[in-house]
Amino acid sequence: MKKNFYSHIMPTYGERNLEFAAGKGCYLYTPSGKKYLDFAGGIAVNSLGHCHPKLVNVLKKQSETLWHTSNLYRNNTQEIFAKELCKKTFADKVFFTNSGAEAIECGLKVVKSFWNLKNKNKKNIITFKGAFHGRTFAALSAQKNKKYSEGFGPLLGGFKNIPFNDEKALIKSINNETAAILIEPIQGEGGIRPASLQFLKYIRELCNKKNILLFLDEVQSGFGRSGKLYSYEWAQIKPDILATAKGIGSGFPLGACLATNDASKGMVQGKHGSTYGGNPLAVSVGREVLKIISNKKFLKNVDLISRYLWKNLKKLEETYEEIIEVRGAGLLLGIKTKKNNVMISNLLRKHKLLSVPAGDNVIRLAPPLIIKKKHVDEAIKILNETFKKIK
Repeated sequence: MKKNFYSHIMPTYGERNLEFAAGKGCYLYTPSGKKYLDFAGGIAVNSLGHCHPKLVNVLKKQSETLWHTSNLYRNNTQEIFAKELCKKTFADKVFFTNSGAEAIECGLKVVKSFWNLKNKNKKNIITFKGAFHGRTFAALSAQKNKKYSEGFGPLLGGFKNIPFNDEKALIKSINNETAAILIEPIQGEGGIRPASLQFLKYIRELCNKKNILLFLDEVQSGFGRSGKLYSYEWAQIKPDILATAKGIGSGFPLGACLATNDASKGMVQGKHGSTYGGNPLAVSVGREVLKIISNKKFLKNVDLISRYLWKNLKKLEETYEEIIEVRGAGLLLGIKTKKNNVMISNLLRKHKLLSVPAGDNVIRLAPPLIIKKKHVDEAIKILNETFKKIK
């Protein structure tokens, strides 16, 4: 950055000195041509890497035909994409958004509208400590994390925040006013903490027994990142509502709220809307991403390469005392360190490896799902060299 540079952008992201001018596959390039291995993936967004040729072609073709009309009119590509998403998941209905936070907001309204029809006493939603559901006001209220909500109070009521992966705490928190349980199968911002498959199954059983809606936040853990299209598949359960975004557009702004017919019966005409959600550009890209990622061969490869990365990260954990723990699932992995994770993330950046700090002093690795063994080997080499120098 030039000295005495004055930015007209609100300084919410802090000082930003690293700039990229181009991207291809798993790499990003600075204006001067320096090459970085991207294991940040736009924070788990660039699922198919940078400038995937099939996505570029689809977007170019659509951009020459139609950009935007309005959701007041029928969009046949949107209808087809919604049908494809439902066919490959638990869902019957889809509401398209531009982001994960918007998908969460929609899901919260699905919950409220459902119980408004059935039982107005059911008004509380259970959430979990360490959760991150976005930066909108309802999301801040749901996750109750001071790191993000300080200075924005008073927050909305109607949310109970309890310990993660704790069956006893969960059963104690449920009463006649419990409307839904909102959980990330893998906490991203909270420190790459997976919910145990047993815990997810337990939640589903409780929801069935106590007449509660299960709302999954798969904004970060979904769309192939776990080696399944959605992480809930590993637990062999089905939610009632699901928020998805990030990898669904592989970098193009796109999100969706998925729901069953029953859960979404309160979402009738006029209850919700979006100016840009499900626009022609976004859904054309989304359809192509879904086509590529939902392929069984593709998902099997994600699973195989993630296990290869995991195995090599565990070797580093055994080698260096600085590494407390390697955690996560699929290609959403974290390295919990003793020293400051931001400092180590910056050291990795100096060695041309991009990562993202997460909560609980964790270095987050969320590379494109197209990585190969050579990319893993390159990343491990940089991690090894970096941790070797940390004393």
